[in-house]
Amino acid sequence: MRISELARAADVPVATVKFYLREGLLPEGELTSATQARYGEAHLERLRLVRALTGPAGLSLAAVRRVVDAIEDPPADVNELLGVATAAVDEPSPARDHRAVHALLERWGWQLQEKDCRSHDQLAAALQALDDAGYALEPGALDLYRRHMEEIAAVEVGGVPTSSPADAVRYVVLGTVLVEPLLLALRRMAHQELSVRRFGGTSAGRDGPAPDHPGPPTRDR
Repeated sequence: MRISELARAADVPVATVKFYLREGLLPEGELTSATQARYGEAHLERLRLVRALTGPAGLSLAAVRRVVDAIEDPPADVNELLGVATAAVDEPSPARDHRAVHALLERWGWQLQEKDCRSHDQLAAALQALDDAGYALEPGALDLYRRHMEEIAAVEVGGVPTSSPADAVRYVVLGTVLVEPLLLALRRMAHQELSVRRFGGTSAGRDGPAPDHPGPPTRDR
């Protein structure tokens, strides 16, 4: 397909496709003349991936480039895929003293690997922010979060495709950047539901339809 057809199939402007080509986020097409090139399904798939990462995922171009590089040059060791994918989407952050996090991992029986220290820094920063704000977690809350995260991770890691390293990296990257907002939205919705249960109030489906939603039609008797 020509560049205009590629843009139409992906529902993006031609100028955007050309920009991604200049930035190296989209591979060059097969030249058919001095000014024309032909593109295939692989280009369409890559274009949709880049749009998902820059759009719903909200990644910077630098992060998208790291994702693309990880997909094009995945590690041979499957055990390294998760770390590569996570590092690809995470923005660089200052290293922190995360010895307390290592102590947590040891207590939980989790393995300590140097390649995972980026996520250790993130947890250390989150815990420090709680301390700085004077917010104390409920006793046992961190262990509870860990148990539920293990259950979620078991489902996600179990779904990592083994067809190819590139497929695995793509799956993990998209699962990281697109599922995390989903988890956050579900957490907030659960807060709303349990708040109604504990403190009272109404919610659609519990005490009738929402005010701007018509009720089911009634049948004449």
